[in-house]
Amino acid sequence: MTFKYKTSVAVCLLAISALTSCRDAKKYPGYEYFPDMYRGPAYETYAPSNLSADSLSARKPAEGSIPRGFMAFNYTADNAGYEKAGVEATNPLASDKRNMEEGKRLYAIYCTNCHGTEGNGDGNLVADGKFPGAPPSYATGTSSRGGAMRDLSDGKIYHTITHGLNLMGPHGGQLLPDQRWQIVMYVRELQKAGQPATAPADSATVTATTN
Repeated sequence: MTFKYKTSVAVCLLAISALTSCRDAKKYPGYEYFPDMYRGPAYETYAPSNLSADSLSARKPAEGSIPRGFMAFNYTADNAGYEKAGVEATNPLASDKRNMEEGKRLYAIYCTNCHGTEGNGDGNLVADGKFPGAPPSYATGTSSRGGAMRDLSDGKIYHTITHGLNLMGPHGGQLLPDQRWQIVMYVRELQKAGQPATAPADSATVTATTN
């Protein structure tokens, strides 16, 4: 076989390859090699399966597994859980500008309708008479569970957001754990509103203390 003949054959093969590669893919899909490697049959939702003893195709998560980003909050929705969370649960997020701004943004979405933009319990639902009784002010109000609202700890605020209270529904299914803690961070700022600044220590007292 001469060099000229080999060259001619190679050119012909390249031409055929170029022409066939431009064909309509729908009419000429080509050949599939080992289609089972990437065309596994999918089960319809709740369809029966013969691969498991209970015939269910939808499987439960492995025992002990948790969703990605999950934060455990093992406190019951009652007052006992509320009080326990108030003592034990603390905000795991860094108190920085990013978390504070995100907390403010989420508060505006989920909380202002009832609690108001400044946390005074004067949201639009209250103003329109659609909320029977205004929520207490974070800065000056009294909690329905007792104690001043401004004294609520991180854990108590987070517990209330998670489980709800009175007419306020639970938001544990609407907000991720980090988002709830970000709102807690912003609510703590609203608690400080309207409170007098700490007065400087009297010089005479300081002198007497240091002597």
